[in-house]
Amino acid sequence: MKLSDRIYRINPSATLEMTAKAAELKRANKPVFNMSVGEPDFSTPQNIQNAAKFAIDNDHTKYTPGSGTHHLKTAILDKIQRDNNLEYNLENVIVSCGGKHSLYNACQTLFQTGDEVIIFSPYWVSFPDFVSVTGAKPVFVKTNSLKQYEPDFNDLQMKINNNTKGLIINSPSNPTGGVWSDEAVLKVLDLCQNKDIWIFSDECYEQLVYSDDFNSIASLTNQKDKILTFQSCSKTYAMTGWRIGYTVGDKNVIKGMSKLQGQSTSCPNSVAQYAAAEALTGDQSCVLEMKNIFKSRRDLILKELSKNSNIHCEIPNGAFYVFPDLSYYFGSSDNNGNIIKNSNDLCLYLLDQTGVVTVAGESFGAANNIRLSYATSEQNIVDAVGHMNKALSKLNF
Repeated sequence: MKLSDRIYRINPSATLEMTAKAAELKRANKPVFNMSVGEPDFSTPQNIQNAAKFAIDNDHTKYTPGSGTHHLKTAILDKIQRDNNLEYNLENVIVSCGGKHSLYNACQTLFQTGDEVIIFSPYWVSFPDFVSVTGAKPVFVKTNSLKQYEPDFNDLQMKINNNTKGLIINSPSNPTGGVWSDEAVLKVLDLCQNKDIWIFSDECYEQLVYSDDFNSIASLTNQKDKILTFQSCSKTYAMTGWRIGYTVGDKNVIKGMSKLQGQSTSCPNSVAQYAAAEALTGDQSCVLEMKNIFKSRRDLILKELSKNSNIHCEIPNGAFYVFPDLSYYFGSSDNNGNIIKNSNDLCLYLLDQTGVVTVAGESFGAANNIRLSYATSEQNIVDAVGHMNKALSKLNF
């Protein structure tokens, strides 16, 4: 069967593939320590669940406006003013079926064949595919792992050219947990000034920052006309399956995204929109509670990883991932003589030997690393890293 060329430009999601492998192991009643999951392990807070139940009980289950309800858009405007010091109007907001959908729609709206879009490496697995499927070219820029994966500015300057149409920033970052300083962000904005470059700011982990307070990129400049801000309810409120994300920015881009969305998903889920409005405007104590637990887990996983002197891991300031360098083990072999050539081989070895599910760094443009999520219990963290270290000690050099 011949499928369209655009399908062959897209790679399968590595994170979802590992989640599927973990499910297979569970069905086979094998022990699983799933450190690959990019979602909070908490239940959605009760007040948000209650809002969804209210929506169902009161028959708010019909189509909504394609770009989201007035109720939720108003809640979004209040939220970004309260938390991010951003002032926008209703015409500057679109609600979509999750943050991923928002980013996809924006790429489809703005990029086309001949364009180049800068992506900082390591990157979230979907960014290159979002760009490629439009016909545009992803251009990868190096980062500095010793400085929260901020850009290599020499490399960035060399990569910006007349074909550069977009630049995607993801801070706090998936997969690294890195959080850029305001100074680094402003330097990027300065390099893009007076150029026809759209800045995408993916801020889905904005509430999970463990050092200084997070500043939304658009709040750092008076020239925000070409900045699109993407946020989501998924990570902040443990609402990954509800699929509500939103974009704020230029009204013409928002209008274009709405046009595209109207011919694809029609509208976001009506019940989930009611729940999201409650999430953004209701009791926010759950946000700090989850953040404090994640910070404690981050400290724990770093402590457990440090017990192995051959693992190098920078301290992430945000999100709920660590991104250790395990290249020391490349070139080693297991007891069957299989050589560990890269992080993908290493992840498969760990999965086979221990049931620990991780994600290889190749998927994120970082061949020496693996991603571990600490969105899991403290006991699971201790057990998983302990099993990892034991399995790694059995490799032969």
